[in-house]
Amino acid sequence: MKTIEKILEQLPSSIPENPEDYYGKDGLLYCGKCHTPKEAFFAKGIALMGKNKHPVECCCQRMEREKQEALINRQKHSDLVRRLKAEGFSDPSMLDWTFENDNGRSPQMHHAYRYVEQWQTMRTENLGLLLWGGVGTGKSFLAGCIANALMEQEVPVRMTNFARILNELNGSLSGRNDVVDRLCRYPLLIIDDFGMERGTEYALEQIYNIVDSRYRSRKPLIVTTNLTLDEIRHPQDTAHARIYDRLLEMCVPISCIGVSLRKENAQEKLERLKLLIG
Repeated sequence: MKTIEKILEQLPSSIPENPEDYYGKDGLLYCGKCHTPKEAFFAKGIALMGKNKHPVECCCQRMEREKQEALINRQKHSDLVRRLKAEGFSDPSMLDWTFENDNGRSPQMHHAYRYVEQWQTMRTENLGLLLWGGVGTGKSFLAGCIANALMEQEVPVRMTNFARILNELNGSLSGRNDVVDRLCRYPLLIIDDFGMERGTEYALEQIYNIVDSRYRSRKPLIVTTNLTLDEIRHPQDTAHARIYDRLLEMCVPISCIGVSLRKENAQEKLERLKLLIG
């Protein structure tokens, strides 16, 4: 004769919340929509508090939960990327420097794609890029594409120039070290238009400190410059020599020479204007 406890264990653990739900022949509650169990037996016939079953997700409950989690994760990702770009770019126009906006004219763009694809190796081995060449050849756009793509992967990147850095140093209440340390916290630092700030001994000292700090912290650096590779390899004074030597230790030189994309774009606009008003 069955004991009262055994009888209680075999009774339904609860009244179905959904009128479509039902109990199967095995005594488990099933979802009336997807027809998968909403309950499962405890392992090895264990009973807790007089019950031998516990709630589980049916298929449609699990799908709904995963859908909601995916929405939340997408929103979190979107918010993080937006914050990274707000903090990482010194100029809002850099937000448009993306692979999606590439017009296909830069023969060096494959280097940018490759750098992003191999980011973990670049980071581990402290490998950066030195993008050199004439004005308007797409160096800054190429670097911006790398920055945007990595930030989309939730990698903090700072893209700025030494003029802005020097302004930060001069305006910092907490001191030079705080500015340098903040720049070194970014996994990737991109310095645009390097070499435009040639001048005072103080400026050159600060430039060296930034580059050297990245080198010592083993964090990669990407630099764009209008200087030629010959100028970088054969500087005219010691102050520039020690900066350039550090850069060449850290960065792979990539030649960005050829027709000025700015001039090409300007010519296209002029031709379109002639057609419109002709």
